[in-house]
Amino acid sequence: MSGRQGGKKKPLKQAKKKKSDLDEDDLAFQRKQREEAAALKKAQSQAGKKGPLATGGIKKSGKKK
Repeated sequence: MSGRQGGKKKPLKQAKKKKSDLDEDDLAFQRKQREEAAALKKAQSQAGKKGPLATGGIKKSGKKK
């Protein structure tokens, strides 16, 4: 062993995976996921504009003097 070979060796890089052929079910599932993500993002942006939903104020106890 020479002094230059210290530590862990890096693994060889694997070839990039080719985009596999997707059938109609996979494409429909991906489209549905994108639509749900877009709807969620839209709902989050709308919720950020409004204030809190419960605006009843401070609840007081029923005790009276």
